[in-house]
Amino acid sequence: MPTGVDRVGLAYVYQYRKQARAVLSEWGFSKILSEQESHNAFDLLFRARRSTTSIRALLARSILTPSREKFSRAVLLHTSHNGMERLRYYRAMQHRNIRSVFMVHDLIPLTHAEFCRPGVEEAHRQRIHTALRHADGLIANSQDTLDALGREAHRAGLILPPTVVARLAPGVTSAANAPSPLEHPYFVMLGTVEPRKNHWLMLQVWRRLAETLGERTPRLVIVGRRGWECENVVDMLERCSPIGNAVIEEADCSDERLRSWLLHARALIFPSFVEGYGMPLVEALALGVPVLASDLGVFHEIAGDIPDYLDPLDGPGWLAHIRAYTESDSRERAAQLARLRGFRPPTWQEHFEHVDHFLDSLFE
Repeated sequence: MPTGVDRVGLAYVYQYRKQARAVLSEWGFSKILSEQESHNAFDLLFRARRSTTSIRALLARSILTPSREKFSRAVLLHTSHNGMERLRYYRAMQHRNIRSVFMVHDLIPLTHAEFCRPGVEEAHRQRIHTALRHADGLIANSQDTLDALGREAHRAGLILPPTVVARLAPGVTSAANAPSPLEHPYFVMLGTVEPRKNHWLMLQVWRRLAETLGERTPRLVIVGRRGWECENVVDMLERCSPIGNAVIEEADCSDERLRSWLLHARALIFPSFVEGYGMPLVEALALGVPVLASDLGVFHEIAGDIPDYLDPLDGPGWLAHIRAYTESDSRERAAQLARLRGFRPPTWQEHFEHVDHFLDSLFE
């Protein structure tokens, strides 16, 4: 199943596929595919079932086919962090008269290294600093991310290249009616199980709920795969008997099933310590689902005063809000639903209008 960053990449491929070429890159070595092979590559990405044999054949043909084209008014659109640190990559694009534009999703490994795997901080610093030195332009997914990027550039004594903020549209948007996956009241947490998402605190809250409410305990649905540095969460999930019947894991959840889970949830719970954007928040609000969220600047940027915000360390506060939102006649939930009527989610059309204007400006 695609991650959030994968979804952004696919949105870019879908938007520009008719006028774009595919670039293969590994360890800074890159190859630009022909028009036909590019279209074949894009088609492969959108197939429901991807053939490994077809992908290998495409790779073999592209590697063996000579490619020495140069371009005019061409731009490399690179939408993940992988490969940003390879100077050879930038130079190969420059040699072909291609401007390099990279998307920056977050600077979390630099600002909150304690939530990342060992070694990620230095690797991400190299990525960001290389992009600051050599990219022709940078796309930030939020003003919060761009502000963090500016602070890092200032700290490192580097000049910020031309930039634009283009917010990301939700990946799950259809609010068409769907049956509830569960009759019991429930809440949803959406995202990879990793330290900064704060699953551990929520599981402690659910243990307290189970101890006090018994069979009336609302369910917690965790949508997302188990990630890294999360052994204490795994211990709770596998060995804490009081929450055994109250917590449901959905490791591989289709978009259709995710939409069903969200539509009938009492609320999305988003207690992260730090985020670069917050796609689950946008997706929930776009579906008309209330959100209980950490009091983060980027969430205020995206959602204004619609969610109920809490400190990510305020266990009693989360406990009280979850109990209140569980009630069928919850005044707190009704108040947020009233605020939610004014929410207008970002769209991909708006995103690409910002991006296209920005790309044009690079050639002025």
